[in-house]
Amino acid sequence: MSDDVTVLVVDDELITRECLCNYFAQEQYRVLAAATAEDAEKLLACEAVDLILLDIRMPGKDGLTLTRELRVHSEVGIILVTARQDSVDQLIGLECGADDYVTKPFNPRELLARAKNICRRVRLINQAPRSVAVGQDLLRFSKCVVDLSQRQVIDDSGQVSQLTGGEYQLLRVLLRNVGKTMTRDQLLDEMRNREWAPNDRTIDVLVGRLRRKLRDDPAIPGIILTVHGVGYLLATKALQPK
Repeated sequence: MSDDVTVLVVDDELITRECLCNYFAQEQYRVLAAATAEDAEKLLACEAVDLILLDIRMPGKDGLTLTRELRVHSEVGIILVTARQDSVDQLIGLECGADDYVTKPFNPRELLARAKNICRRVRLINQAPRSVAVGQDLLRFSKCVVDLSQRQVIDDSGQVSQLTGGEYQLLRVLLRNVGKTMTRDQLLDEMRNREWAPNDRTIDVLVGRLRRKLRDDPAIPGIILTVHGVGYLLATKALQPK
């Protein structure tokens, strides 16, 4: 797959940028590079990119802002490259729509493994038809349909949103426990096979993102309910079998 996958490295540090570019080029990826978010936007306007390795802290527009803007119209894979002490930035990045994050200094082989999985997902999204086919993996919620086989949410206007790996796994855990209050620890225990280790705050971030994709009003949620002091509950009444 690597010979036809394009990776965009966005980092204002020359050493980090060259390190990432050289490593992915050696693995036979097509690699583009930008020193700023603004330069990255110019490349994205004329190049088809599968994955962005994006630094958070950059002069001008930062990586979090670029991530948020890209997610409005694009399902491109995004891995944030962060400083080890920036745990808050990591969580905000996930909330903005990043697929994953790595911390500096990073293990190139681990980064490559994560990149391969995300690129595979992006390719599947781009190849998948933008219509809903009736099947056993369809679930109807109040304002949308979830296609578990395609990991897609299709709202009543026909807009398609792809579930990230974390959102999909969280939804599957909740579906296995419909009507049952799940603590954060219980949710974490059932998601331990994830490629990056989630924590309590990550669960809250993923719930927020999943609610938005399910068109579940965060002020008055009717699908994923918050049980204060305990955890979360997927309401049985929210499911409408197709």
